Amino acid sequence: MDVGRAVEGWGVLERAVDLARRGEPFVLATVVWREGPSSGQHGARAIYTADGEMHGWIGGACAEPVFKREAVKTLESGTPRLLALGASDRFGELPQGTVAVEMSCQSEGALQIYLEPVMSMPHVVIVGDSPMSQTLAQQATQLDWSVTLVTGPDFSEGMVSTNSIVVIATQGHGDEEALLSALKAEPAYVGVVASTKRGASIKEFLESKSIDPALLDALRIPAGLDLGHTTHKEMSVAILAELVQRRAAGDFTGSVTIDAPKPDTAIDPICGMTVDAVPTSSPLVVGDETYYFCCPGCRAAFESQQGA
Repeated sequence: MDVGRAVEGWGVLERAVDLARRGEPFVLATVVWREGPSSGQHGARAIYTADGEMHGWIGGACAEPVFKREAVKTLESGTPRLLALGASDRFGELPQGTVAVEMSCQSEGALQIYLEPVMSMPHVVIVGDSPMSQTLAQQATQLDWSVTLVTGPDFSEGMVSTNSIVVIATQGHGDEEALLSALKAEPAYVGVVASTKRGASIKEFLESKSIDPALLDALRIPAGLDLGHTTHKEMSVAILAELVQRRAAGDFTGSVTIDAPKPDTAIDPICGMTVDAVPTSSPLVVGDETYYFCCPGCRAAFESQQGA
């Protein structure tokens, strides 16, 4: 294995960790098999973000546009896939569910690339400055979740998105005001640290403010799993346990806004490969028709046919 490629691959992983911690969804691609000649190498890695940025290397001019198109599909579905690129007679027996894309590039190589979607980590906004809220913030951080710990007076709806998890732990000091601010953003989860009796009073207040009944039904008061009598710090364990349980059930997957470009495609008339209809795809105008090619070699072959 090329040492330079290996080092570059580790750099991609470092960038992947940074993107995940910032809550930016992306696809991590790894070359898991190759048959030469091919510019892609075993273990080569690349990242493709939801806004269309690519970092790293998995293959040359033929592999890259296919990878980008399949990466967008991977982000849209949220499920991993195995991508096989090359001539069909070089694929061999492929695992079920593999996406096979036949290519007849001049290199005549073949690749199998594993595409793994990495969605954003949960964003938890904890409102309050009690020992419980501080413990919850520490525990959620240890899970590599994105955590915002803020006091009640400093909290605003601008800190919250529809994918956020909000835990109100002001414990009677401005609960209602914090809830009104949080609910305006319609976050994925809103829980309040309060007794059942206190919770009933809070809900009566919210009903008087004409809050959407669906939001009231989803409101968790008291927040967390019922673990019986607990201390304030143990209460944070109960809350985090509920959040982990709900995330495992898919409640906090959120939605991904994909801003990556989706150019028109064309069929290379020589090799039959689907290519992007962009200036970098060796366009050739013949009469009223514009042809696009996977590489200059296919264009040269087509020009030779036209001359014949």
